[in-house]
Amino acid sequence: MSLGHACVDVYQGAVAALVPHFVAERAYSYAAASGVVLAASLLSSLVQPLFGVLTDRWAMPWLLPLSALTAGAGVALSGVTGSYELTLAVVAVSGVGVAAYHPEAARVARVVAQGRHTAMGWFSFGGNAGFALAPLLVYAVVATGGLRASPLLVVPALAGAALCAAAVRSAGSGARSAAASAVVGEDDWGSFLRLSGAVVCRSVVFVGLGTFVALYVRERTGGGAAAGTAALFVLYAGGAAGTLVGGRLAERYGRTAVVRRSYALTVPAVAGLVLVPGPPVYLFVALTSAGLYVPFSLHITLGQDFLPRRAGTASGVTLGLAVSVGGLAAPALGALADATSLRSALLPLIALPALGRLLLCGLREPAPQGTAVAERSGPRDPAAR
Repeated sequence: MSLGHACVDVYQGAVAALVPHFVAERAYSYAAASGVVLAASLLSSLVQPLFGVLTDRWAMPWLLPLSALTAGAGVALSGVTGSYELTLAVVAVSGVGVAAYHPEAARVARVVAQGRHTAMGWFSFGGNAGFALAPLLVYAVVATGGLRASPLLVVPALAGAALCAAAVRSAGSGARSAAASAVVGEDDWGSFLRLSGAVVCRSVVFVGLGTFVALYVRERTGGGAAAGTAALFVLYAGGAAGTLVGGRLAERYGRTAVVRRSYALTVPAVAGLVLVPGPPVYLFVALTSAGLYVPFSLHITLGQDFLPRRAGTASGVTLGLAVSVGGLAAPALGALADATSLRSALLPLIALPALGRLLLCGLREPAPQGTAVAERSGPRDPAAR
């Protein structure tokens, strides 16, 4: 599941990694380039909750390999389309593939993980590793063959489809029955909506930086395409490690405490990224990556525990929309960059983690799925509990 997740999420990272090449080869403006990110995000954002609702009602294991192929096909075609409109269309198709994958995959992964935060951290690590590898993959393909070579980017999708099919066969029908038996407790929509608001703030920062950090670092350091690719790689690669760290910290300090502190760390990290000139920007990119990614897998399990009867819906929002909804703000950032400067466009991103931290104030740790069953069947003596 983790390897399959990597092969799917490489296409979320690939869209942002293609932006500098669209600017260079097709002379897209910042607003037009960010429109490509919007195309990948908008339709995905709209259909993601729908896929979550569907996976809450029916088992759809066949969706995992199919969604991997769909995500890869759209990105692979984006470099050979003959018009801006066709580019938007195929990238949107890729976004639908990504949207279809996440709710079912996160639900199955949670069941297989048996509630362990570190195990869910490994599942999320796969997706974030795919993000991290995307800039390197795109650079290796496009820097040598130009955008015309983009069909080669379908290779991870083929591997991902095979891995997803193997994971589905291994899990068998037990995952669905196990998930059904674990559904206990009442849905806490108030806490879930507050968590979702924080996730949206994180998403706008993540996608905004993912879209423009390569171009921004090239400006700030005077480096070429390699300098920008390195910055994007640091943003994504630091997150892959941060996901695993988040799971371990949560087992020691609790999920909500770790999530709140991560949002607080992100505020000065983003400020340093935007305001500090020269090579030190890479340090602040790494700190920003840690702040954004440490709570990543914790968002998933918190959402599922806040909505124990709608695990697919919770997964669709906290995992899928954590990336895609940020794309809705990308064109606004691009338009602001065209009108002023790229630095001015990134300044508002400093405030969003602070807003997310405010939304998390007082958020209580929910009972993990299955706890209520254990308490009902266990002894009533308070000391024994």
